[in-house]
Amino acid sequence: MAEIHTIEGALRADGLRFGLLAARFNDFIVERLISGAVDTLIRHGAVHKNLTLVRVPGAFEMPLAAKKIAGRPDIDGLICLGAVIRGATPHFDFVAAEVSKGLAQVALDSLTPVGFGILTTDTLEQAIERAGSKAGNKGVEAAQAVLESIRVLEQI
Repeated sequence: MAEIHTIEGALRADGLRFGLLAARFNDFIVERLISGAVDTLIRHGAVHKNLTLVRVPGAFEMPLAAKKIAGRPDIDGLICLGAVIRGATPHFDFVAAEVSKGLAQVALDSLTPVGFGILTTDTLEQAIERAGSKAGNKGVEAAQAVLESIRVLEQI
């Protein structure tokens, strides 16, 4: 079989500018996600002066801020970080659904890669596991996804 032309993105952050959008709610979890994302970007060639951190009250406020950030000409990629933890009411379902839909729409409308580092967990323990312990760090994964997506889109 003939070889297929394949486009892939390298994990290289040199020369790129990033927005990091973080929720203040559940800040003790979100701080770990921020640290993971920043460390990943720096390890792959980003410089601190090309990173802009924007904080919003909670995950529900993220899509609007993300739309403004993604529309800026000085931002190549956006990494969204937050933690929505299930409680005793349906509030979790509404917030989780709206932030997911909203951030996906921002990426489509702006053609700017948006990393989804929003934890949606049933328990605090699950959030802790996904913010740097047993289950890795979803901030790292969101940063890697944005890096790869930027480099793929450059080639398409």
